[in-house]
Amino acid sequence: MTSIYKVLLIDDHPIIADAYRSAFEFVSSEDENIEFEISMASNCDEAVEAINEASKNDGIDIVFLDISLPPSSDGKYLSGEDLGVKIKELLPKCKIIVATTFNDNYRIQVILKNVNPDGFLIKNDINKDELVNSIKNILNDTPYYSKSVLELFRKQASIDYKLDKIDRQLLHEMSIGTKMKDLPKIIPMSMAGLEKRKKNLKGLFKVLDNDDRELILKAKEKGFI
Repeated sequence: MTSIYKVLLIDDHPIIADAYRSAFEFVSSEDENIEFEISMASNCDEAVEAINEASKNDGIDIVFLDISLPPSSDGKYLSGEDLGVKIKELLPKCKIIVATTFNDNYRIQVILKNVNPDGFLIKNDINKDELVNSIKNILNDTPYYSKSVLELFRKQASIDYKLDKIDRQLLHEMSIGTKMKDLPKIIPMSMAGLEKRKKNLKGLFKVLDNDDRELILKAKEKGFI
């Protein structure tokens, strides 16, 4: 009996999305009892629409999720990380394979904590064999991590950046030039609370208290923006 898996590919680079599709087609060609129904989303808005639709119907079995996506038009989803949290909430049985260019240990640990993906690939590691192996492992309910992720695990740092959604939204708004006085209209916190958050972030990233620009640069370097 043929098993049909519903797959959603979320990536804003068509060439990479096509590589994912080809890997699924290869797996299917090796086993006549496996078929994949593949759909694609190239931004947060398209992905949210697909996730919401799937949650009302037959669901999604596997998602390939890029982290570096532009924010949604309503600003609710700042990256693929927020999409991963939404998928876990609405489609708890869905297997998520994160694929990202980020190779910073701190950023990867935050993604692992917030999304808890079933697979984690660094895009620099990706080739046909890597993709095929990740898909086969996920189908067998076995977690899969690419070699760079495993290496980062071995070099795990003692410092853990515990940034929540409000921290990341604050950094995002600062990075696009939103003035602090306007932030309480966007983020559900008082000005005093937001200033305290910013001060804590500067301490976390080891940035001078009066240097907002350096905070943004550090946050970008670590992949939080």
